Amino acid sequence: MTDPIADMLTRLRNAVRSRHARVDVPTSTLKAEIARILEREGYIHGFKMMEPAEEIGGFIRIFLKYGPRGETVITGISRVSRPGRRVYFGRNDVPKVMAGLGTSILTTSHGVMTGRDAVKAGVGGEVLCNIW
Repeated sequence: MTDPIADMLTRLRNAVRSRHARVDVPTSTLKAEIARILEREGYIHGFKMMEPAEEIGGFIRIFLKYGPRGETVITGISRVSRPGRRVYFGRNDVPKVMAGLGTSILTTSHGVMTGRDAVKAGVGGEVLCNIW
């Protein structure tokens, strides 16, 4: 697999479209930080780091969130920066997603954070994905 972040986002997208209650993704520190941001921003109920079994490695179990009538909270997810084309924004150029209704996730020199947090901290970085 050449892009594990895109794999995580695709698994989330497919699980939401199929109305699953949870989805499992292979573990990494960056994926755990992305899941932490998704939980803090209200896109998922939560996540749990699962211990590795004997044959397989560890994974992150993400519990998806739906509205009171079953409507999806995650409408769309798009990968911005890819291994073949990295996308960076300066502290003054961090874009708004869906005119402020969505969230962009950046990796900065201060760690992984949302676009709003990056603007408040006065840092730019690589835009990993947008979610709305």
